Amino acid sequence: MLAFLKLGGSLITDKREAETPRLAVIDRLAQEIAAAQQADPALRLVIGHGSGSFGHVYGRKYGTRDGVRDAAGWYGYAATGDAAARLNRLVTAALLRAGIAAWSIQPGAQVRCENGRIVQGPETTVELALARGLTPVVYGDVALDAVRGGVIVSTEEIFDWLADALPPARIVLAGEVDGIFTADPLLDPTAQPIPAITPDTVSAIAAGLGRSHGVDVTGGMYAKVMQSLAMVQRHPALQIVVCSGLKAGHVQAALTGAPVGTRIDAQATSRAVSV
Repeated sequence: MLAFLKLGGSLITDKREAETPRLAVIDRLAQEIAAAQQADPALRLVIGHGSGSFGHVYGRKYGTRDGVRDAAGWYGYAATGDAAARLNRLVTAALLRAGIAAWSIQPGAQVRCENGRIVQGPETTVELALARGLTPVVYGDVALDAVRGGVIVSTEEIFDWLADALPPARIVLAGEVDGIFTADPLLDPTAQPIPAITPDTVSAIAAGLGRSHGVDVTGGMYAKVMQSLAMVQRHPALQIVVCSGLKAGHVQAALTGAPVGTRIDAQATSRAVSV
């Protein structure tokens, strides 16, 4: 089985403090991923991660997501890519220490965009890596754009592109909180977990989907949910799981199909939520 796993930037870094990795969390997650692969030798993984307090800080300062137009902007583009790569080295090193054959693939070297949308991706390299028993590791990065000069591409956007060429059975999005809630659970103690979201039920909870905490130049939780819904509509067999990576064992459980967090799929049988 092929699965994609994203380790959110807010999970593996403190997004409120520039370039502050959560090293103990990264190491534990690497161990959980290794345990999942050991439990199911047929599990093939593409791992991605956000830039958190590394790339997002520079991206916001220089407005890289909106395009690059002058020398200062190109400096910011380069600084954003460098920061994202520094975090990637920490994540890849932890995976290697856990015994995973993790191989970092720099998205910016292969991804090309047109007006903010990916038009060329790393699918050939990812496919070849998987065929050789490697675990490809991608991440949110800068990319050249035919219209805007340069932009930032998120891990979800890279996964979205890869899913068309290499359809996964499951995508796990691991963040700080255990799934999607009726409101921001870090701010509203009355927020309730939502076990499942489908295209038919999302309108009932859309108003409660706030932006991510800290700096996030790629749109926050609302954008991630809507992007996930678009993916399951294109790939009806796909299941996307949003769960907490701060709760020990939840990422391992999600990779093996155990019920954790919030499930996003195309099935009309999921329960709607009243808010």
